[in-house]
Amino acid sequence: MQSKINSFFKPPSSMLNERSNSPPQFCDDENDELAIWEKSQHTIVNTYTRRASKFERIDKKKESNDEKSENPISENRVSREECSSNGRNLNKKRSYAQFHLELGQSNFLLQGCSICGVKYSPGDEADEKNHTVFHKNFTLGIQFKGWRNERVVHTPNGERGRVILVLDSDPVAQRNKVQEVVKMMETELGEGWIFHKLCKVYIFVLSQRIAGCLVAEPIKEAFEVLSCSVGERGDGATQKKVRSNPGKLQFGDIVFQREVIKRAPSEVSHESRNGAILCKKEAIRAVCGIRAIWVTPCNRRKGIATQLLEAVRESFCRGYGIGKSELAFSEPSSDGEALASKYIGTTSFLVYKTGNLCR
Repeated sequence: MQSKINSFFKPPSSMLNERSNSPPQFCDDENDELAIWEKSQHTIVNTYTRRASKFERIDKKKESNDEKSENPISENRVSREECSSNGRNLNKKRSYAQFHLELGQSNFLLQGCSICGVKYSPGDEADEKNHTVFHKNFTLGIQFKGWRNERVVHTPNGERGRVILVLDSDPVAQRNKVQEVVKMMETELGEGWIFHKLCKVYIFVLSQRIAGCLVAEPIKEAFEVLSCSVGERGDGATQKKVRSNPGKLQFGDIVFQREVIKRAPSEVSHESRNGAILCKKEAIRAVCGIRAIWVTPCNRRKGIATQLLEAVRESFCRGYGIGKSELAFSEPSSDGEALASKYIGTTSFLVYKTGNLCR
């Protein structure tokens, strides 16, 4: 058994030459010979380095920052000086990116909501939750529990809800709520033009939610819209429209014949003009300009916009009731044009330029 162990731990030829030159050693026991060989051949050296003190690490960190300024590296790269002796990474700057696997799924890209217009990522819980909250506030209205000192200017007769007036001199909490409503309006009406400091904001509150908002401003003059819609009369009603019958179209035994289309005289057309609004050159005196008016989608066709306009006429000027002919609208859309013509009672309502303010 001893011979096998010696053959396995056979020293190299150089060591054999050294042993031949050295004087012979006598061992009384086989274990002593093996211990002597292990001491001469297998020497394990353990070295320990002292951990740097706090001040030395600060100096090293400063030196490493100086080196970085001379030779900049990327944020994701970790240098040796940024690592301590225990292996922890001292560089806390990380850039993470969200990756997805495209496996042919239909909802891989961002999905846009057709109602509120928000784009979100389906499958992402946080993204879907944010969309749900915004969608509910957009369709039903922003939650509003009320203020202690509310400036209620109008209350619909026999209906729930109230109209609150907010000015630029009101407390910060009320102005912040107005900014929140304006941001909601900008998703549908456009950004950066709805509100400024001279505006008076009318909020319609219904069931602890803001169902509508109107932004009004003082103006000096406005211009009357020319009634140029085809088939419209001065009272806003439409005449009968009859399409001429050009003849019959026959394919074998099948005959196609056009029908006569008639519209009721009391029906009001709400179609867009598909172009610029034409106005008269002569300016007319106007007091109040309706800069923007908006109602949540779930509360439309309920007369909320009409109640907001009534609140403006009653409270815009102290001690003075504004007539309908003194109201003007700023570049109305097709829906705004229909609202203005219905409320004023004629298609020749007033419009104004947003820069023509009464300062």
